[in-house]
Amino acid sequence: MDLTKYIRDIPNFPKEGIIFKDITPLLKDHDALSYAIEQIHKHYADCGITGVAGIESRGFIFGCPVAGKFGVGFIPIRKPGKLPYKTHSEEYDLEYGTDCIEMHIDAVGPGDIILIVDDLLATGGTAAAAKNLVEKAGAKVAGFGFVVELGFLHGKEKLAGSHIFSLVQY
Repeated sequence: MDLTKYIRDIPNFPKEGIIFKDITPLLKDHDALSYAIEQIHKHYADCGITGVAGIESRGFIFGCPVAGKFGVGFIPIRKPGKLPYKTHSEEYDLEYGTDCIEMHIDAVGPGDIILIVDDLLATGGTAAAAKNLVEKAGAKVAGFGFVVELGFLHGKEKLAGSHIFSLVQY
């Protein structure tokens, strides 16, 4: 299935000069959404996945059903102050400044093999921070599953040595 038919370009969003890749048409189409979830699951089916982590917020949309396909739990990785229990946090660099993500300290541990899922790989900063969070808690990252990859932003470089699976590359 060609998922590019379900991803529309929105020029100048969120700011002038940016072309936003809008996945809402994909989310609206049952067959396209099911295909994306199935392909991520299929790609990592033989990796011994014990949990799926999703990065807020669109990573939740894909991560939860992928976790269901594996028959494992889902681990939310969120912005600071959104999780109610004790957390590990990881700060990462943005073009101008820094940001941070968090995960509960008991979400994963030694022996766990985690797949990290998000809708989009851009510069790789958030994904690399998510990997660091999972590894800080003692788990292994099997790889990453993305629906869209913006290759021209070189996000893979920040994830060097990691297995990356993307359904659509621009």
